Amino acid sequence: MKNERESKKKTTKKANDVIACDFRHGGLKDRPGMLDLEIVPERSAGNESWEFSLGMPFAQAVSILQKHCHLVRNVQVLYSEQNPLENDLLLNLTQDGLTLVFDSCSQRLKIIEVYNLSKVKLKYCGVHFNSPTIPPTIEQIDQSFGATHPGVYNAAEQLFHLNFRGLSFSFRLDARLDTPKFAPHYAHGLASLQIPNGATVERMHVYAGNALSDARAPLMPPNCYGGNVYAEGVDVLCDAYGPIGLKFRLLTAGCGPVMRVDNKLQTFQRCVYLGDHCQDVVSIIGSPHKVFYKSEDKMRIHSALPHKQKSRCNDYFYNFFTLGVDILFDAISQQAKKFVLHTNYPGHYNFNMYHRCDFRIPLIPRCGEIATPASAKLHCSVQDILGCLYLVSRF
Repeated sequence: MKNERESKKKTTKKANDVIACDFRHGGLKDRPGMLDLEIVPERSAGNESWEFSLGMPFAQAVSILQKHCHLVRNVQVLYSEQNPLENDLLLNLTQDGLTLVFDSCSQRLKIIEVYNLSKVKLKYCGVHFNSPTIPPTIEQIDQSFGATHPGVYNAAEQLFHLNFRGLSFSFRLDARLDTPKFAPHYAHGLASLQIPNGATVERMHVYAGNALSDARAPLMPPNCYGGNVYAEGVDVLCDAYGPIGLKFRLLTAGCGPVMRVDNKLQTFQRCVYLGDHCQDVVSIIGSPHKVFYKSEDKMRIHSALPHKQKSRCNDYFYNFFTLGVDILFDAISQQAKKFVLHTNYPGHYNFNMYHRCDFRIPLIPRCGEIATPASAKLHCSVQDILGCLYLVSRF
């Protein structure tokens, strides 16, 4: 989505503190044919080259869009500036009528919404049910999927919702017609609806579960691991004096970039402590994705003899992008002396560089207090809760 030579980025502010970042590539005249997607209820939407799978991390979806920017030319990243954890994170493919809805906390794909079916071709089991030559009428949907459940009618929206497991279609009813002749909220059979000929689907949703209203982001599917290790959660380990290390709850599937049928999800735990040597860390949680060397300490200029204190080597970070963690090592002792845990907040300078780290820090209760979320709310700030807790070395 970022291409310095041909992309243009524009940030706009919308109502309800929603921030929209636009990424455009080229012009409409250069755009190839519309997307042709295979719909798999309760699982995914994609084609032979790529796939948006429910449970996919936000960063992987962005990577797909970056790789196929010649097909997807305009993408908006939508998020709430004031309440980023209360409102879902969205990727809006404006030229394709498609929105990817990510859970605000886990940042995994929760819902795939097609809000303009005229901009995309859709098929099920290899057969198109929506294309320029095949309008997605209610008869076509019934033929392709088979209506085995009663529909739900929303009088306020004038929408009729036809739901399947992991898939729903919304039809717009003509407001000039009388109220459909069925019991409130439910339609027992498609024939009972007074829908004009040619009425088509207005929106379609793919999700995990029985109902769109109860949709939750599933766990990351095995095909999204690609041989990498991800952190289900990270616990900060503390003793009486403060933090001493991290306990990782790790997930992986397979051991290489090629996905096999027999690849199964594997879970395991590993602990890394302040003071561990760099080779020990590699043997415990694997090689880092990148090594970053810190620049010269800018505070040395205030030293009495700065010219005599030039360091021959600098401290360095091990960057674990899929874990959402950086580990700082001392240049002399080669020991870990700091952990950096990334929340991947939208709008942050490093947003989308790291996967979100779901970490937990134990609260040390004051005298007479019990460390519970309720008591934690009595404190006025995070600093008041944690005191002088910093994840730095005591060595």
